Amino acid sequence: MKVKIGPYPDYKWYHNYLFELFGYSPKQTVKVKLDKWDTWSMDHSLAKIILPMLYQLAKTKHGSPHVDNKDVPAELRGDDEYLIHERWDWVMSEMIFSFETKLAEEDWQDQFFSGESDLYNVPVLSSQGKVIAFEVKHGPNDTLKIDYDGLRKYQERITNGFRLFGQYYEGLWD
Repeated sequence: MKVKIGPYPDYKWYHNYLFELFGYSPKQTVKVKLDKWDTWSMDHSLAKIILPMLYQLAKTKHGSPHVDNKDVPAELRGDDEYLIHERWDWVMSEMIFSFETKLAEEDWQDQFFSGESDLYNVPVLSSQGKVIAFEVKHGPNDTLKIDYDGLRKYQERITNGFRLFGQYYEGLWD
C-alpha cells in the first residue's frame, strides 16, 4: 500500500475568476495504491495509518466536538462547558488505546493467562467401537489459570474504543 496525500492548495484571489470562467478550482492531490495483501488484514493495515494520525490530532487539536455524556465515565458527565475538552481527550485516549492494542507486538490476551496447559484427548467410542468424539482431560501438569473477568473487561475497552472511533469519526478534525 502506498498513500500520498499532498498539502491543501494555497487559495489565491484569482481562483474565483478561474472557477467562474473555466470551472477550475485547485484540489489537494491524493494518490492511493493498494496491493492484494493490503485487504487480507485490513483492520491491521488501516490501524497503521490511523494510529499516527490520532497521535498527531491529540497533540495539535484546536477544538473539541460534542461528546455525549453516555460515552464517558461519570466524572466527565454534566453540562459544564469546561468538560467538553476533557470528554474529547478521554474519547481520543480510548481510541488510541484500541489502535495501540491492535498494533501491539505481543498478544494482549497473554497477560490474563498463567501456568501451563497439559491437556489431552480421550476418544469416545460408539457401541460398535468406532471413535465418535473426543473428551478433553487435564493432565497431571495442568496449572493453567485464566482471568476471564479481566480478559472480558479488556476486550470491552478495546471494542468501545473502536465504537467511539466510528461514532465520532466526523469529529476527527483540527
